[in-house]
Amino acid sequence: MAALELLDRYTYEDYKKWEGRWELIDGIPYAISPAPYPKHQRLLLRTAKELIDTLECKECEVFISPIDWKVKEDTIVQPDVAIFCEDTEEQYFTKTPPVVVEVLSEATAYKDLTTKFELYEKAGVHYYVVINPKRKVAEVFYNKGKKFELLGYFEKDGKVDMQWDGCKASIDFTKVFA
Repeated sequence: MAALELLDRYTYEDYKKWEGRWELIDGIPYAISPAPYPKHQRLLLRTAKELIDTLECKECEVFISPIDWKVKEDTIVQPDVAIFCEDTEEQYFTKTPPVVVEVLSEATAYKDLTTKFELYEKAGVHYYVVINPKRKVAEVFYNKGKKFELLGYFEKDGKVDMQWDGCKASIDFTKVFA
């Protein structure tokens, strides 16, 4: 790989040339930390399974990271789990996913709870699910007019039902945290 040219802002064209895993938010690159802990991956996969098993929508599908969502030319993120409702031939999705899940880690918690929270909120994600592995809790936010409101706080158990555009899915946190 050639040396990285230092720019004030980067775009998708720059991003796709980089080695390793990165996210690009408003032109600012963020390295994705080394491989997550097994606990992180276990929660990610259990959540994805819950969504796959309960998703009722012909045009939508559940994906796990690494998968690129190109929000705009200078913003590309890789949600841990997302439901995308578009068929694409590109290496990325462009339509806003109705559901995004992030499993917190020490390396990503701040970004997931601030930068990505605001990004997902403004982009119009209907449901943002934040799972904290250390505390065994999940917070589910619902987007009301481009503003997230806390829909539920789940400690080791409970279930959230989500509906959007004639589609629905749910997450049983008892199974996620089992």
